[in-house]
Amino acid sequence: MENLIIITGCSQGLGKALTALYCQDGRNRVVGVSRTGLTLGFANFENLKIDLSDLQMVKSNLDKIFPRGDFDNLVLVNNAGWIGEIRHFGNLSADAISQIHQINTVAPAILMNEFVKRYKDSPSRKTVVNISSGAAAKNIDGWSGYSSSKAALNRYTEIAEEESEMSNWGIKFYALSPGIIDTGMQQDIRSAKAEEFSRVEAFRGFKENEELASPEEVAEKVKYLIDNRDNFKEVLQDVRQF
Repeated sequence: MENLIIITGCSQGLGKALTALYCQDGRNRVVGVSRTGLTLGFANFENLKIDLSDLQMVKSNLDKIFPRGDFDNLVLVNNAGWIGEIRHFGNLSADAISQIHQINTVAPAILMNEFVKRYKDSPSRKTVVNISSGAAAKNIDGWSGYSSSKAALNRYTEIAEEESEMSNWGIKFYALSPGIIDTGMQQDIRSAKAEEFSRVEAFRGFKENEELASPEEVAEKVKYLIDNRDNFKEVLQDVRQF
């Protein structure tokens, strides 16, 4: 049997690297979800153009995201995320406040719920990894939406794991902090104004001092966690710890 790997935010950064990594194994059927689309040239890859900030679009595509079938492994990686407007309160737009929680928290929760609904009775090895952030545990000025939405995602993940253990679903849930990766999100962070984000110079320094991890090396860590999940008991994980 083959494996089903579902990855959101597959068109760039960590999501793209992780998608390419899984596509290299022909036993994997990889479903990638992204707003802009992605062409990789792998026969085992299916790209779904879905805007995760659009609730109705997400709901109407659930059958495509979660295909039926017999699989050895079922994996969902909620990778898509948005840093949001990097601004202090009083300067945020109402739409941005709503959108960041839809992308970073609501959409992943909907996909987690659907994964459980469709696959909880499957004998497959089932794993859900939500890409979180160290910012979930910190107060960072200018990042109110990002920090709070990732904190909510962590709690969703912890409760899902508790419910899985209570109900014997056999699903393992993780919220994984990926560290600081050299992606477009970091470009957005470095372009922020100092008066809206007091730590902007530190993040510019990470780039100048070549302290950013590559998407490819972090993708290897995500896959390692999934492949070796019996060695990782805690829900909250950090790639810098293994």
